[in-house]
Amino acid sequence: MSCVIGVDLLHDLKKRPLNGLSQVRIRLRNDAIALIEAEGLVEDAAYSYNIVALERPATAAMTSFLAGGETINAPLLLPASGELTALGCGACTIGPQLGQRSTSLFAEKRASLAIALDEVGNEMLFALGRRLQDRMLSETMRKRLTMAGELHAGDPGLDISAQAAVLRLAGGDSIGIGLHQGHLLTPLKSGSVVYGVGKNLPEVSWSRCDSCPSKEKCSLGRRPKKLPPPALQLAAS
Repeated sequence: MSCVIGVDLLHDLKKRPLNGLSQVRIRLRNDAIALIEAEGLVEDAAYSYNIVALERPATAAMTSFLAGGETINAPLLLPASGELTALGCGACTIGPQLGQRSTSLFAEKRASLAIALDEVGNEMLFALGRRLQDRMLSETMRKRLTMAGELHAGDPGLDISAQAAVLRLAGGDSIGIGLHQGHLLTPLKSGSVVYGVGKNLPEVSWSRCDSCPSKEKCSLGRRPKKLPPPALQLAAS
C-alpha cells in the first residue's frame, strides 16, 4: 500500500480556466480560495492506493474477483481480451476542515461564500482523484502492466455495498477515511475507486457515466472513456 499526504492542489486550481463563469461567481471563487489559503483548509489532502493481485485467475465466467481477502463484484472489469491479474484500489480525501468551514459559514449567514467554498472543494477532490489515477497508472506501467476501466462504489457495475472492501484494499484508514452507516465516506469530500489491472488490457467501451440521466450536462460525463496515453496522462504529484 502506498500513500501521499499533503498534496498541493491550490497551484493547479488557480490556473484553471474560468470560461462561462459570471464575474460574481469568479469573485466568490477567488474569495473561497483565499479563505482556503488563509486558514489552511486543505493541508490534509491525501491519497492512498494498492495494486492487489487476484487470488484466483480471472475467467470469462467470472462476475466477482477475490483479491486481498475481499470479494469485489465488478463484472465490467473483465476484459474482452488480455488478462486481468489485479485490482487497482484507491482512496482520496481533502480532509474534514473545508467541509466544517463551509458549515460554519452557513451558520454565519454567509451562504454565498459557503456554497462557493463547497464548489471549490469539489473541484479539488476531482483534481486529487486525477492525481491518484496518474500515480496508479505510473506504478502499473513500471510493472509492465496496463490499467483500464474506472468504477466507484455506487456506480452501475459496482454496488455501494463494495465501499468497505474497496476502502480496506486501498488503505483508506491510513489517510483518515472512514465509513458512516456502512457506505458513506467520511470526511464527506472523499472518494474511492477501482480499476482493472493486467496484461494487454484493451480500451474499455463503457463508462461509469453511461446510464446517468445528467450525463449530457455534466463535464465529467463528457470525459473520454479511455485513459489518455501515458505520456499525456501523467502529471506531477
